[in-house]
Amino acid sequence: MASISLKTFVGLRQSSSDTYNSGHVFPVKHLPAQPASRGLRIVAGKFSPKVTGRNLRVAVVGGGPAGGSAAETLAKGGIETFLIERKLDNCKPCGGAIPLCMVGEFDLPLDIIDRRVTKMKMISPSNVAVDIGQTLKPHEYIGMVRREVLDSYLRERASASGATVINGLFLKMDAPKGATAPYVLHYTGYDSKTGGVGERRTLEVDAVIGADGANSRVAKFIGAGDYDYAIAFQERIKIPDDKMVYYENLAEMYVGDDVSPDFYGWVFPKCDHVAVGTGTVTHKSDIKKFQLATRLRAKEKILGGKIIRVEAHPIPEHPRPRRLAGRVALVGDAAGYVTKCSGEGIYFAAKSGRMCAEAIVEGSENGKRMVDEGDLRKYLEKWDKTYWPTYKVLDVLQKVFYRSNPAREAFVEMCADEYVQKMTFDSYLYKKVVPGNPLEDLKLAVNTIGSLVRANALRREMDKMSV
Repeated sequence: MASISLKTFVGLRQSSSDTYNSGHVFPVKHLPAQPASRGLRIVAGKFSPKVTGRNLRVAVVGGGPAGGSAAETLAKGGIETFLIERKLDNCKPCGGAIPLCMVGEFDLPLDIIDRRVTKMKMISPSNVAVDIGQTLKPHEYIGMVRREVLDSYLRERASASGATVINGLFLKMDAPKGATAPYVLHYTGYDSKTGGVGERRTLEVDAVIGADGANSRVAKFIGAGDYDYAIAFQERIKIPDDKMVYYENLAEMYVGDDVSPDFYGWVFPKCDHVAVGTGTVTHKSDIKKFQLATRLRAKEKILGGKIIRVEAHPIPEHPRPRRLAGRVALVGDAAGYVTKCSGEGIYFAAKSGRMCAEAIVEGSENGKRMVDEGDLRKYLEKWDKTYWPTYKVLDVLQKVFYRSNPAREAFVEMCADEYVQKMTFDSYLYKKVVPGNPLEDLKLAVNTIGSLVRANALRREMDKMSV
């Protein structure tokens, strides 16, 4: 698989800088990706001017996992922090799966985790089911959360750390008039005084973190460029108690042209219901048809269920061409940090928010100095070095195995291999591309080729039948 061309991959190693060294920001649409600069490193830190009479001020736009984690880190690091979020009860249509490492790394209390999944079923287009999770150790699991619970917890923790949480809708911001001049944010504030109408307000800050999702207004302001995106559609279904027993610690993933031409369908367990959903990049107008097919595939197991909530939302398919300009940086979905193949984004959102905030805290010497693009660029450099291999590998897997039903059959067949399961779960649970055993890798390569050969043979036979 290593020899497969990745020319179409919009990867992480593309520069987010070019003409923004003065501190001014000039919005530009559809900017081309720039090659990474290898010979130039912008340095700020101790050479930046001190902030007098106050601490550094940073606004975080968006209160999901990325924004909540960023705001908490900033506030703990001595930064005067403002977190702007319009929907404080947000229920994003998200499968809600989080890796084990996130629980410990972000010190998440176990009572916000609805289910600890230790078993998964991967179900092929022909309904061949493969049990996954045989290699998990007794203490290992995939956490299932509801986004409204997780997001609220992270925001409350940021507030307890000293961040000011603003219930507001971010509208736009004005570019600074000098290298150390403030950004002026415009937003509609909502509180007990304004009621549902809201009130137009402004906020001056020294730096901005855009954590406002796939339709990020902060990204548009810095001319971050466009990206392909998927539409995720999810229904929360309350099923009878006897049916819920089946999903107590089990999740299901369905692949096939019926549930999605380029993604997968899922049934993930929550506290007292299941989340049933699917997604697609190429056939967005057919999303409801794919959702119906996902429900039909799981029909017997969710029989008697009642739909209690319907949700839909765009999900980025790759990082934006530009993720940084001046003293403005993007994190989470706003930056495009969702993996292909798996569609995972919660951990990467929280991690990118924290890493960006850490770079600001370090560059400002705990809020005592002004930051510039060089300080924020350290976050991008660290992020790309750490996670670029993960995104690249999953991009390859999607290109190879999500292209047709026969290829998906081969993918499910491959998932039955114990070595594949161990490599997959170790990489997912701990967020590292795990080095393999050379002999087992060779065996896996041979088996993969065999599966793909059988898949192509099956495709030829299907083509003959359709003539």
